[in-house]
Amino acid sequence: MTMFSFQHAQNGGTKPHQESVFQRVSVNLSGRLMLANRDEYDCTVIDMSPGDVLFSTAARPRTGERIIAYIDHLGRLEGTVSRLAEDAFVIQLNATERKREKLAAQLTWIANKHELGLPEDRRHDRLAPRKTLTELTVDTGEKYRCRIIDLSLSGAAIDIELRPAIGTSVRLGSNMRGRIVRHFQEGVAIEFSGIQSREALTEFL
Repeated sequence: MTMFSFQHAQNGGTKPHQESVFQRVSVNLSGRLMLANRDEYDCTVIDMSPGDVLFSTAARPRTGERIIAYIDHLGRLEGTVSRLAEDAFVIQLNATERKREKLAAQLTWIANKHELGLPEDRRHDRLAPRKTLTELTVDTGEKYRCRIIDLSLSGAAIDIELRPAIGTSVRLGSNMRGRIVRHFQEGVAIEFSGIQSREALTEFL
C-alpha cells in the first residue's frame, strides 16, 4: 500500500518544494494546462507527488515559468517549471499545507484503488472534498476523528484507525448515513444509504 507524506509549509504559506522531498507515483490523468502567455495545451500527468508533477504535453515552457493546470480528479494545480525533457516537463507545485494534505490523500487513493478492490462506479464521479477532516459516528453513538480519502455520491473511503465490522451502520460528518462495506490498510469504505445529491455533501465540498 502507498501512503504519501508531506512537509508542512512554514507559517501556512504557499511555496515550492525541492524535488525528491515527496514520494512519487505513476499515474495517467488527463487535463489542460496554461503557459504564462495564456496559451493552452492538452496534457497528461504521468508521474507526480504532492510536491511536483511530470506532464507529457506538446507545450514548450521555459525553466522557471509559471504553469496553471486543471487535471481530472485533482482539480487546479499551480507551479513553476523546474526541469525540461523531450515532450515533457516537471513543475514544482506552489501549494499550501492544506492543499498538500488533500493531494496526498488523492494520490494515495489513485495509487491504491485497484489494490483496495473498491468498485469503479462510473455513474458517480469522485468529488474533491474541501474539508477532509471530519467525524465518523458508529451505531453505538461513539465518534471518531477521520480523514476523507475519496468521496462520491454513493460512498466514501476514509482514513481511520477504527475498523467497525462490515455491515455496521455509521454516520459520516453530520448527516451522511451509510454502512461499512470494506476494510483496507488505511481505513474503511462506506456505502451511503442512498445516492446523494451534491447539495447533501456541502459540508465536505
